[in-house]
Amino acid sequence: MTQTPPTRALPWLEPGQAFPPVESAWGGSDPAPGLLAAGGVLDVPTLVAAYSRGIFPWYSAGQPILWWSTDPRMVLETSAFRLHRSLRKTVQQYLREGRLEIRFDDDFERVIRACAHTVRQGQTGTWILPAMVEAYVRLHDAGMAHSVETWLDGELAGGLYCINLGSMVFGESMFSRQSNASKMALAALVAFCRAQDLPLIDCQQDTSHLASLGGRLMPREAFCSHVRTALLHPAPAWKFQPVYWQELLLEDGRRA
Repeated sequence: MTQTPPTRALPWLEPGQAFPPVESAWGGSDPAPGLLAAGGVLDVPTLVAAYSRGIFPWYSAGQPILWWSTDPRMVLETSAFRLHRSLRKTVQQYLREGRLEIRFDDDFERVIRACAHTVRQGQTGTWILPAMVEAYVRLHDAGMAHSVETWLDGELAGGLYCINLGSMVFGESMFSRQSNASKMALAALVAFCRAQDLPLIDCQQDTSHLASLGGRLMPREAFCSHVRTALLHPAPAWKFQPVYWQELLLEDGRRA
């Protein structure tokens, strides 16, 4: 009888301890491919060290902090983003009527808490636990976590939050209170990234929805190499200008 080899032990991190090499993350034959380590803390230096190496935290209630580096990695090249015809028309209509406003960092904590209370299909809970909310609020206060907010008729209708280090953007989570509000936030983020020459948004998880918007899988080695290069560039000023819509709406209008 063939025996299944035991899963490799998962490294346990003490506070301040360096992450193991991402190449040591569990692979396809392990129960959780991409899982790299457990433990550690969610302070600003640890989070910056993690994202700088292509690592992110993701865990549920009752679990220790779990650190991941998936291979391959789902990414969205901003030049490849597909703004679907129906959403383009909706954005154009709202802009004509003066009903749509995109704000950055107007109320980061409200956005991340709304994301935490959003129930995803196939999930029974959230990974955005209170400790995660507190950690990313601290990262926002340090100038490295940002909210992209869709305001419709003066009300916060949806949005997303992300991390920015150098010229690299790491997407985290989104929410909607009105139809298409989170999609409009993502489109606005892409428009901003194009204007600021930020070529790649990390999406972490492989989903059919992201693929339909132009997302693709990138080998971890190539992704981490891109992150290292992006860290050499200065981070942009996070402020959305309505003119950023023009290139995105015009280009996708020609494609339609």
